[in-house]
Amino acid sequence: MTAARTTVVVATRNRCAELLRTLGKLAALRPRPPVIVLDNDSTDATVPAVTAAAESLGGIELVRLSHNAGATARNVGVERADTPYVAFSDDDSWWAADALARAERLFDAHPTLGLLAARTLVGPDEHEDPVSTQMARSPLGHDPGLPGPSVLGFLACSAVVRRGAFLDAGGFSAVLHFAGEETLLAYDLAAAGWQLCYVDGVRAHHHPSLVRGDRLQRDVRQLRNHTLVTWMRRPAPVAVRTGLGLLRQTLRYPPAGLAVAAALARLPMALARRHRLPDEVEERIRVLDAAP
Repeated sequence: MTAARTTVVVATRNRCAELLRTLGKLAALRPRPPVIVLDNDSTDATVPAVTAAAESLGGIELVRLSHNAGATARNVGVERADTPYVAFSDDDSWWAADALARAERLFDAHPTLGLLAARTLVGPDEHEDPVSTQMARSPLGHDPGLPGPSVLGFLACSAVVRRGAFLDAGGFSAVLHFAGEETLLAYDLAAAGWQLCYVDGVRAHHHPSLVRGDRLQRDVRQLRNHTLVTWMRRPAPVAVRTGLGLLRQTLRYPPAGLAVAAALARLPMALARRHRLPDEVEERIRVLDAAP
């Protein structure tokens, strides 16, 4: 059987039971992909459980991080991978039986394709994630030279990247840490000349974990990171409007004030990494902003 040419990278923290289920699902794929687990300083039984799973299942590398690196833990996994392609799974998601082989063939056939966003099926009833529905109807259209509609975003639990493209774009940003971190990477891939598209025929399964962080905290991080991404890549007038919009939002949604404070705390780090996107990428973002 042909060896897998895709490594699956899984970042995790304190979701031992869900992670073990995911590892079992990944171990059942044929050809079987190598798996790299990045543990974000878990305090539950994750480390000994994954160590035991690696011994019994094989093909699993566990990397223990000394702190919670958030989304940037995935960068470590991509750097350690020695395959041309890397698929991301969360600790509560996994790939369909034929997904990675299909993705490999599409990357082989489209050398400028940097990221493939897969169709995400949620829960036991396998309903389509609304983000997948949106990407399938992308207002950016469908370039006939690509295997699906062009996109400028993705779900990290169901995306496959060309390893070289990911490294070329710099990976996930430490400024954002976690929540909505995909947007900046999508922008940077496009700015580096790579194409991103959604492919309905490549499928991932997501069974959302019951062990989830505080919803309010996640909302605050999403608002913070949306603002920071704008300041890091968009024209100054757009960045100013976004910041003012967040300030106005505090009048009707008080937790937005927490996002303002959090954004200001990270703003110096964000501005130190600021660089404008190419005009053609900015124009594509404006198309998305104007879409219903």
